[in-house]
Amino acid sequence: MKEDRGELDGRAAWTVAVAAVTILTLSYGGPLISVVAMKSIASELQTSRSGAAAAAALVYLGASVGGILAGWLAGKLGIRPVVIFGGVMTGAGLVLAGSGGLWQLYAGHGVLMGLFGNAFMFTPLLTYVSRWFERRRGSAVALISSGQSVAGALWPTVITLSIDAIGWRHTMMIYGVILAIAVVALTAIFLHAPPAVPAAASAAEAARDRERSGEVLGLPPNLVMVLLTVAILFCCIPMAIPINHVVAYCGDMGFSAQYGAAMLSLLLGTAFFARQFWGWLCDRIGGLQTLVWASLAQMTALTGFALIQDGHVLFAVAVAFGFGQAGLVPAYVIAVRAHFSLQEANWRIPAVLFGGTLGMAVGGWGAGLIFDWTASYLPAFATGLAFNAANFAILLFLLGRDRRERGRGVYTRLMRQPQTST
Repeated sequence: MKEDRGELDGRAAWTVAVAAVTILTLSYGGPLISVVAMKSIASELQTSRSGAAAAAALVYLGASVGGILAGWLAGKLGIRPVVIFGGVMTGAGLVLAGSGGLWQLYAGHGVLMGLFGNAFMFTPLLTYVSRWFERRRGSAVALISSGQSVAGALWPTVITLSIDAIGWRHTMMIYGVILAIAVVALTAIFLHAPPAVPAAASAAEAARDRERSGEVLGLPPNLVMVLLTVAILFCCIPMAIPINHVVAYCGDMGFSAQYGAAMLSLLLGTAFFARQFWGWLCDRIGGLQTLVWASLAQMTALTGFALIQDGHVLFAVAVAFGFGQAGLVPAYVIAVRAHFSLQEANWRIPAVLFGGTLGMAVGGWGAGLIFDWTASYLPAFATGLAFNAANFAILLFLLGRDRRERGRGVYTRLMRQPQTST
C-alpha cells in the first residue's frame, strides 16, 4: 500500500475521514445492542444488572488492551489489513454473543468485539486520519471520533424496534453479518496510504523536537504520557455511566425502553454536533485548554443526572452531557500530537487512549455493580463526579505547565535575538 492519492487537508483527506467515521459508526453499533437490551439480557440469562452491563464493558476493556498492539501493527502493515481484521472479528463476536449463554456473550464482546475488533479500528483510524491533516487536524479528529455519537443517535431506536420484532439474539447476529461486510468494503475502497508530509512541515516538526530537549511541558515525556492516560481514565469513567445506563435508568423510573433509547440517541446525537464545535476550538486554542473546558462541562452535566429525578428534565441534562463529553477524547489525540513527535504517534496515542477505553469499561460495569449493591444510580453518579473532579485537577496542572513552558520559550527566543546598538 505505497500509493499516494491525495494531499494534506485536501478533498481526498476528507473523503477518508468520512469513510472512517462511517466504519466507526457501524462498529460502535454492536455494543449498543447489549446496552439497549440490558434488562432483557439480565432476565433471560438470569444474571444481575452488573452481569448484563459487563458485556459492553468488556468491549471497552478488550479494546483498551488491544489498541496499543493494533496501533503498532497499523504502523507496520498499513491501515487496510488491520481495519478489515477488526471488522470481521467484530461481526464474528456479535454472532457468537447472540448464539449462547452468558459466557458466549462475554467472549463475543470482550475477546472478538473488543480485543480483536474495536481495538483494530478505533485507535488505528484516529492515528491514520490525523496523518491526512495539518491545519484542520482538530476538526478531522473530532469528526471521526464522532462515530460513537452517530451510532448512539442512529442505532438505539432501530435496535429497540428490531429487538421487539425478532429478539436481541437475532438482532446481534444479523447486525454482525452486515457490519463485517460493510467494513471490509469501505476499507478496501476508501482507506489509502496517507500522503507524504511536505518537506517544510517535516523540518518544522524536527525543529520542535530539538526544542523539546528531551522534555515535554518541562517534565519527562513518559510522565506526561502517564498523566494524560490517568486523566482520560478519570474522565471516561463518569462518561460511561449515562451512556451505558440511561436506558435502564429511565426504565427504573417507570418509562418505556423506547423513552430511554430516545434519551440515549439525543445524548449521543448532541455529542456528534458538539464534537464539531470542540474540534474547531481545538484548532484555535489547543488540545489541553479544550480538555479543561470540556471536563468542566461534563462534570456540570453529570451533577444534573445525580440531582434531577424528573424524566422530562433529564432530556435537557442529556443534551448538556452530550455537549460536554464530546470534547474530551479528540482533544487528547490533539494534545499528544502537539507535544510528541510524529514518529511516536503510532504508539503514544494508543497508549493514552488505553486509559480511555479502560475507563469506559470500568465506568459502565462499575455503575451496574454499585446499582446491585444500593438499588440506586445516585451513588454511581456521585462516584463518577469524584473521578471527573480528579480529571479536572490533572488537566489544570498540565495546562499550567504548558503555559509556563510557552512563556519560557517566548523569553528564550527573545534573549537569542541579536542585539543591535544605536
